[in-house]
Amino acid sequence: MLETPVFSTAAVAAPHARAAAIGQTILASGGNAVEAVIAMAATCAVVLPHLNGLGGDGFFLVREPRGRVHALDAAGPAGALATRERYRRSEYEGVPVRGPDAALTVAGVVSGWALGLKLARALGGQLPLDMLLTDAIAAAREGYAVSLSEVRAGIQPDLLASRGFSATFLDDGKPASAGSIRRQPRLADTLERLSHAGFADFYRGDVGREIALDLERLGSPIVRRDIETYRARVVNPLSARLRQAEVFSLPAPTPGLTSLAALGIAERLRSSSGDVDDHHHLIEAWKRAAAASAPFTTDPREIDGNPADLLASPFFEREALQIDRLRAAPFSLFIERAGGGIWLGCIDRDGVAVSYGQSVSDAFGSGCVLEATGVHWHNSGAAFSLDSAGENPLEPGRYPPHTLNPAIAVLADSRVLAFGGVGTQVQPQIYRGFNDLGTSLADAVDAPRWRLTSGGEGGLLRVEERFDPGLLRALRQRGHEIEEIGSGHADEMGQSGMIMRRPRNGRVEAIHDPRGDGAAMGL
Repeated sequence: MLETPVFSTAAVAAPHARAAAIGQTILASGGNAVEAVIAMAATCAVVLPHLNGLGGDGFFLVREPRGRVHALDAAGPAGALATRERYRRSEYEGVPVRGPDAALTVAGVVSGWALGLKLARALGGQLPLDMLLTDAIAAAREGYAVSLSEVRAGIQPDLLASRGFSATFLDDGKPASAGSIRRQPRLADTLERLSHAGFADFYRGDVGREIALDLERLGSPIVRRDIETYRARVVNPLSARLRQAEVFSLPAPTPGLTSLAALGIAERLRSSSGDVDDHHHLIEAWKRAAAASAPFTTDPREIDGNPADLLASPFFEREALQIDRLRAAPFSLFIERAGGGIWLGCIDRDGVAVSYGQSVSDAFGSGCVLEATGVHWHNSGAAFSLDSAGENPLEPGRYPPHTLNPAIAVLADSRVLAFGGVGTQVQPQIYRGFNDLGTSLADAVDAPRWRLTSGGEGGLLRVEERFDPGLLRALRQRGHEIEEIGSGHADEMGQSGMIMRRPRNGRVEAIHDPRGDGAAMGL
């Protein structure tokens, strides 16, 4: 059984110990939670390149001590040349996952940091930008140890054809081993330039100009104006009022609506009969939530209807009544696209709470590394369809759906919980494990997970091997098709984390996923 670290006044949780250490340093230097998260995100962008980077997207949730919740959307749209006709002329059946044509959406991460820094200043933050980026610069210039997480992810053969990938991420033409030292001097130069010129330079300065030229040379459908005009956005957070908490998430293009709806439906099915019911109910609630929220998992400017309707008690009650408590329902409408990423959390001494996600989508994104800046570009646009009548059809300026899913909950006793992971299925599992089933933060994050994928009449339930065999037999008896994946802590279940502040004494508990290389540290 894992222990949950407890800190006196503030804490961070990050998917890499080095990132957690810089977050702790920022807090100790008087920085606030937003500043600490930006510093951790920058370090993660260097040391975990298979999961995230400057060439990716990100999403912030920030809760002020008095209760106001801010949501920042740093997802980029498709480039001006990203038309379906372009891809059809190249005889693609779908948007490719690797190469220049996969690098088709603007990278929003750095603009999100800029918007986050503005919020940090409004909350009293005063630390200079170069201090927030100092560890990321050092990691890129002086070298960092390749993580075990990266080695486990492996190198897919299709990455090798992407320009700049092999020279940047391979070691003498072979996959790097865990602990080997990698240096990225061009990325260090880019980060150092941003530390002096400001984050806007990534889009509208010297760095932005070099990025645009490199993308053009690669043959990407992103043009310079796409980069120059891009800015992260302040959006309205979603919220669901549950029986023991109010839970906040981000709207489309994140899958936050699905996770919140699943929690609300599952809550109406609560049973005291044990693990089998707990898992069956949540699986079936997720199916209903995913089906209902599918029309809202698209470009946020094109949503027809009010997503808040799916977060109200009448919807939860109605959907719960449609669930057979003893039998798995058929399901084929929507299975979310796989994608990687990181989750970071922080609660500072004043009670500011941050939940943050950052990603390049698939492992190493498009695989393309820009020559002048050392930035590797994401492939979030692979989620688009080339079918004009399909879900999320590709068009210039459209936003693809994402799997990043940070959340914040305010519990009935005023405890504040920042948590999250990648996709719509991890978040409800760790939240229910802690809040509804009464486990510790550490046990909620460590508990074996399932993931519903395509296959079978009701979907194929992939499960970690630590599940009790009797529970799996009972789920099979209810009609769930189950595949054990032979790993106690499977990478495909994503890396999650939780961090919670107790208002009576100000103490903060924090944990990051044992499936990765993360850590929790604090003051």
